[in-house]
Amino acid sequence: MVNTTTTAGLIGVVLLARHGDRTGYYQDPTTYNSTQAYITPLGEQQEFELGSFLRNTYLNPASPSFIQNISTDVVNIDQLAVRADAGGGNVILNSAYALLQGLYPSTSKSELTLANGSVILPPLGGYQYVPVESLEFWQSPSLTSWMECEYFQYHLARLYVSTSFINMSTTAAPFLTALKPYLGGVNNTLSNMIYDHVNVQYTYNKTYYETLPPTFLQQARYYADWLQRNVFTDSVQNGIGQIPIRTLLPEIFWALGNMTKTSNQVKMNIQEIDYKPFISLFNVTNATLADPDIAGIANYGSVVALELSQNSQGQHEVSMKFKNGTQDSEFRQLKMFGNTSITLDSFIQQLFWTTINSTNNWCFSCNQTVLRGCSVYNYSNDPFLYGYGTGYTG
Repeated sequence: MVNTTTTAGLIGVVLLARHGDRTGYYQDPTTYNSTQAYITPLGEQQEFELGSFLRNTYLNPASPSFIQNISTDVVNIDQLAVRADAGGGNVILNSAYALLQGLYPSTSKSELTLANGSVILPPLGGYQYVPVESLEFWQSPSLTSWMECEYFQYHLARLYVSTSFINMSTTAAPFLTALKPYLGGVNNTLSNMIYDHVNVQYTYNKTYYETLPPTFLQQARYYADWLQRNVFTDSVQNGIGQIPIRTLLPEIFWALGNMTKTSNQVKMNIQEIDYKPFISLFNVTNATLADPDIAGIANYGSVVALELSQNSQGQHEVSMKFKNGTQDSEFRQLKMFGNTSITLDSFIQQLFWTTINSTNNWCFSCNQTVLRGCSVYNYSNDPFLYGYGTGYTG
């Protein structure tokens, strides 16, 4: 449900959507660079179902979350802004296309009459083509900001020698030893996200599915959740561990701010992403304090909705909701900074100072002077270069 203070429904929404099920891949525990993977038919179906859910939530005039004046059946491409990470075998980009098929499915209403009277229906029963901005790895660090980030790698190294990691490694050791025969040569250390291998094999390998001992999949997920929430959070809001959301927040602020303008046409901004920004977002907004169970890895086909509305005093408000993959049938209301909704001004004010809003700022924040476009900047007079004054000197 939308906020009780809201008048006349939603103005717009920013959606952070996780990609669907994919083939297995390897993520280097020292850098978090990863190998390519590809979306599966299951993943495509998960994204299509997510799109259908979002359609029923935001494009259905009978829904309490209906977005004011949005086109419901035939897409108005000026009302949507969709962006997706194009790397890693196009898992995320193809997930965006599958989601959009559910959001705006084929319809005969998209037919067009030519000057000579001929009626033309697009292929596949009126398939609707929604533009997606694909963001390549080399174009901007916005959606993959942890990669090639030297300070993030220092963050990983420090985590692996911390007391909490050593203690958890000791706790996990008996399970990791018992799991080794089911890993096919994959390193069975806590720093390696072994859950991914187990989950892919359990989903697609019949023999594996029938022989994996009960609870092993759940235990692998438990340790993966623990690891990932320690990797992609930090003790302070602007810590390097939270870099996945720090580079995405400027896009969120920009999108929500534009939606408040009478000249704006975009009513739905969709960012198709990996699981990492979810963890960081929930941490920087203190959402996990009220809902600690959301602190781990978001399931395939998950979505966060940042809904923009206007209260009876005329203030713009933001409310955050979460649907954890296909296992959730509805959104759950989350709290940001202890509140179910806060003014847009307050939302921006509390988080703006943590953001990394340009490639130049990313290079500075990561101590990167060569890769990902950083070589064009001059850091020769930068007193913070190589970590002086940052606490990340290695």
